[in-house]
Amino acid sequence: MADLQTCPNKNHLAKLVDWYRRHPYGFLVLLTTLTLAPFLAKPFSMDDPCYLWAAKQIQAHPTNPYGFNVNWVGSTQPMWQVTQNPPLLSYYLAVAALIFGWSEIGMHLACLLPAIAVVLGTFRLAKNFCRWPLLAALATLFAPDFLVSSTTIMCDVAMLAFWVWAVVYWTEGLRQNIYFKLAAAGTLAGMALLTKYNGASVIPLLAAYGLLEKRSVGRWALYLLIPVAAFFTYEWLTLHCYGQGLFSAAAHYARSEQSIFGTSKLLAGLNALTFTGGCFAAALFCAPFLWRQGMLTLFAAGAGLFMALTLAGGIMAKNYGWITGNIGLGVVETQMLIWTTGGVSVLALAVADVQRNRTADAGLLALWVLGTIAFAAFFNWTVNGRSLLAMAPAVGTLIARRLEQNRQTQPAGIKYCILASAALALLVAQADYQMASANRKGAEQVCTKYANLPGRVWFEGHWGFQYYMQAFGAWPLDVNHLEVKPGDFLIIPEKNPNTAAPDSRISTRVDTFALPIFPGLATMSLEAGAGFYFSRWGPLPFAFGNIPPENLSAYAIQ
Repeated sequence: MADLQTCPNKNHLAKLVDWYRRHPYGFLVLLTTLTLAPFLAKPFSMDDPCYLWAAKQIQAHPTNPYGFNVNWVGSTQPMWQVTQNPPLLSYYLAVAALIFGWSEIGMHLACLLPAIAVVLGTFRLAKNFCRWPLLAALATLFAPDFLVSSTTIMCDVAMLAFWVWAVVYWTEGLRQNIYFKLAAAGTLAGMALLTKYNGASVIPLLAAYGLLEKRSVGRWALYLLIPVAAFFTYEWLTLHCYGQGLFSAAAHYARSEQSIFGTSKLLAGLNALTFTGGCFAAALFCAPFLWRQGMLTLFAAGAGLFMALTLAGGIMAKNYGWITGNIGLGVVETQMLIWTTGGVSVLALAVADVQRNRTADAGLLALWVLGTIAFAAFFNWTVNGRSLLAMAPAVGTLIARRLEQNRQTQPAGIKYCILASAALALLVAQADYQMASANRKGAEQVCTKYANLPGRVWFEGHWGFQYYMQAFGAWPLDVNHLEVKPGDFLIIPEKNPNTAAPDSRISTRVDTFALPIFPGLATMSLEAGAGFYFSRWGPLPFAFGNIPPENLSAYAIQ
């Protein structure tokens, strides 16, 4: 392939090049597996426990995935009220656990398959859209957003796997008039929305491509009824089972959370651009080969102006006032400017591709990118890496198309841009890994110290910390039904949602556990302004700086 043949030292890479040319999909399977292998033992983190608990429920009660109670926000609630995603991934995990077991390695092995499917789907899509599909696949694999998301057992990567293959079969089916592929695309689109609610966004995307490609509504549109039927069937089943349609409930949750946090549209737009630039860093690293110097200067100036307008009037201090001396607003804002420039570059890729080509393919990619950013900024309950992940294949394909349109052969330097993105993505994934490890280690330490003492060990806080605290025998505190007694202990993580220090009149702090995490880089850090999973924690998808340790406090109840 041309995109490998331009590499130097071809004598040393001859066998690899030959193997790739003969078995490109095998090459990508191996590369993806080797890239993710170091993270297979990653402790469960963030919302992973919700998918695990639902999967275990499914093994016992296959027709009632959310028919149990859970304390996830500080009080016990039905799981169907807590979860904001459909259960298809949990069904998959329930089956996978029969083979691999419930260990971290077993569950991550199960989730390796969707990650491979995304990379292969990107390659197949880009192969139909440009001459350098390997570049698109590598830009996707080594996007920090994709790599971090692939080290979780949440639904985002699985949803994207169904999404990208739905687009592959839909575009091929329309071009070739093969209705079997259109039916497969409709089925995959339905599975995407049953994996994550925003997977429903692929339906209008497919419809738009059909209109752009065929210029009229035809028989092809009937196949979009497959995912529509899946949507209404799921809504009806959950209404019958739980008394409320869960898709509607998730939409209501998003609106209510937006009203609670009250983030301005300008700040949400800025967060979306900043996260886009950081999550898909290859667009910035490759920018010197994609744009003229004057355009890069214009992108940076535009990003700076938009930041200045958005942050005027002390918006940063108002929304992120906790970012103080440890890191400093100036350091955070400098990183924001860099990644916002990258976000502008991603937008420009989509717009420039449409302006130059004016084809159905260009329209599809532009709508894919612009629609995902708009959803993350203005419709989702928060801006985060997970809500932007859906456009990873489109961004990778746009990079390859832009480079192809600018040059007849790939410049040798482009490989260094991909290597830079890979290095960043691996560092960010490792930082996220060590954050998860700190939570598991902290849970193990406090439970080992206090579990054998008289009294029960209670805890506040959730995410992966909750999973391991319960696994080690501690009990989640229910603020609506307090059962703590003198002689009990209460463990509170310093950086975790839904926590509050206990009344000093009935408790005494007896210990503090400091848990070092990855030095100099974090995906979730209030002090550093990192909020990969939740932009209300910080305006950066990941942050460089002096990252303080995770702290746990132990209180004795009197």
